[in-house]
Amino acid sequence: MSPELRRFSFVQFDVFSSRPFEGNPLAVFPDGRGLSDQEMQALAREMNLAETTFILPRDPATERERGVRVRIFTVQQELPFAGHPTLGTSFVLRGSTGAGEVALDLNVGKVPVRFEDKLGRPVFGEMTQVEPRFGQIHDRETVVRATSLRDGDIDPSLPVQTISTGLPFTIVPLRGLDVIRRLQVNLARSTEYLQQSGGGTFFYFVTRETVDPSARLHARMLFYGGEDPATGSAAGCAAAWMVAHGVAQPDEHVLIEQGVEMLRPSRIFVRASRLDNRVVNVRVGGNAVEVLRGEVFF
Repeated sequence: MSPELRRFSFVQFDVFSSRPFEGNPLAVFPDGRGLSDQEMQALAREMNLAETTFILPRDPATERERGVRVRIFTVQQELPFAGHPTLGTSFVLRGSTGAGEVALDLNVGKVPVRFEDKLGRPVFGEMTQVEPRFGQIHDRETVVRATSLRDGDIDPSLPVQTISTGLPFTIVPLRGLDVIRRLQVNLARSTEYLQQSGGGTFFYFVTRETVDPSARLHARMLFYGGEDPATGSAAGCAAAWMVAHGVAQPDEHVLIEQGVEMLRPSRIFVRASRLDNRVVNVRVGGNAVEVLRGEVFF
């Protein structure tokens, strides 16, 4: 091998699962220093996962104050925030140190992740997302047309609403598992609608009927790459939505199941608080397991 080749190691984790080959895969480059923006984007395309992250180490004083600098890329673009990359990267940063908390400095700001390490149980990490911003409530019939749903598919007892905890999603409550299992969304039409309405980039489809009786919501997120097994950023929005609309109580720890239809079952634990009339302190947590190590050279 030519000695002048640059070499960058990476690890791959399955996030929001404690079992390999479930949850959402994530590639993490533990030291991305020296990579240009274009090279990071090219590596994300090479990894060909929903997201790839790059850790950019800085001096300890800066990291204590601002967090560890991390950048998140899809195969198409850089993101200001995403849930499973934040959680998975925090497990890489923690390593075997036993640290109770790590903080990431993302494009959206500082995001802390706290860890629980109980004997006999997989390590559990929980991120605190930025405070939720509640956007518009959408007309159900318009959303049905924009997504190619059928009349009556949307649960009339709950609102279709855009919420952001760093990245905006529009939460669409469906009537049950039969409806969510037969989803065939017109992505071009739905993306056009969301862009025109200010509803973010993606719909997050949920239903209160679940496969696991202990889960509160069953979720699916369809996007340009197909389907996402676990969407931690959308789950944070759903946590705020649940507390705002009485699906979950303030500070109640509830489970969202996702990825079941694509045989990548994910377990996303969420909670949110109330302060006066505001929903605050959105937290999203789960497990992560390492499945692969490698090296890229070019």
